[in-house]
Amino acid sequence: MFDVSSSEVIILGVVALLVIPPKDLPKAMRSAGYWVGRVRGIATQFRSGFDSMVREAELHEMEKKWAAENERIMREHPPTPVQMLPSADSAATAEDGEAAPHMVEQPTIQPAHDVAGPVQPEPVVTPGVVPADRHETSHTDDAPQRAAQS
Repeated sequence: MFDVSSSEVIILGVVALLVIPPKDLPKAMRSAGYWVGRVRGIATQFRSGFDSMVREAELHEMEKKWAAENERIMREHPPTPVQMLPSADSAATAEDGEAAPHMVEQPTIQPAHDVAGPVQPEPVVTPGVVPADRHETSHTDDAPQRAAQS
C-alpha cells in the first residue's frame, strides 16, 4: 500500500533530527510507532472486513448457480417413484384382488431383575483425607525392610 524505501526513511530521520531536539527524539519515535501501529491495525481490520464481504458475495453467487444447476438436473431427470419388490404373499393377494392385512406383534421388553442386589457406589477419595476405615501408618517403620529388599 505505502511503499517506503530505505533512502526515504534516512531522509525522514535526518529531518526529524533537525526539527526535533535529541532529548525529545525517543518520545517522538514512540508516539510515531504507536500511531503507525494503530493505522496498520485499522487497515488490517478494514481489509479483513472487505475480504469477508467479497467471500459472502461469492458464496451467494455460487449458491445461485448451484440452485439453477440442480433445478436443470431435476427437470432433465425427474424423480421416479420407489418401486417395491413383490413379497411372498403378493401372489395370493393378486389372485384375490385384495391385500390381506399383515400384522407384526411388538416385542415386549421385561425389566431385568438384579440377583445380586443394588450396586453400591464407589467411595469418593479426597486427597489428603484418610477414610475412617483405614488407619494411618508411619512409613518410617518399614524403611529398614525396604532397604533390605533392594
